[in-house]
Amino acid sequence: MGEGLIKRISRLISASASALVDTVESSTPHPVMEQAICEIDKAIADVREQLGKVEAAKYLNSKALNDENKRHITLAEQIDIAVKESRDDLAEVAIAKQMDIEVQLPVLEKAIADNDTEMQELNTYISALQGKKREMREQLKEFIKANEHVANGVSEAGRGTSRKTENQVEEATDAFNRILDRAGVYTSKSGIDARKLAELEELARGNRIKERLAKIKSGS
Repeated sequence: MGEGLIKRISRLISASASALVDTVESSTPHPVMEQAICEIDKAIADVREQLGKVEAAKYLNSKALNDENKRHITLAEQIDIAVKESRDDLAEVAIAKQMDIEVQLPVLEKAIADNDTEMQELNTYISALQGKKREMREQLKEFIKANEHVANGVSEAGRGTSRKTENQVEEATDAFNRILDRAGVYTSKSGIDARKLAELEELARGNRIKERLAKIKSGS
């Protein structure tokens, strides 16, 4: 994976959402939220594209390894026949081919192992980016709730400001939900099926957390 993509992913994962929240508080929340979500989605798409290339490379390496192993077995059978027929010249040629194959096998095996390592790393990056997206969504929800609380607690004299704040919060919420819908993240306005899918995702995630806890407790 290119160094530029790694740096971009690291920046996205390590970045705080405070800057995003500060901008939501200003008059232009929509562009910043859209940029932040799209940036993560683009990074996920890039990592998935790279993952596809590595999977294809592993397939080709595995096929080559399998083919070379079959050739080595076939040559061994041919060597036996040549020896029985007292054709040492043919046996020597086949042995030479076997030796060439034998020096290639460890290289192919290492390439496959490297492919597996890179695939695991890429899947980790995808999970981390998806987690960052969930984190951003939750932090923005908290910010919007805080603004709603402030808006509901203003005095009669500040009703005009309250309505303005409420409108800004509602606008930010609607904009954020639209962005999440386009990004493939379900919101409360995505319908019953979306809510069920989101609930299922959280249930599965909760089960993984419990499984990890159980392993830790068992000392495994």
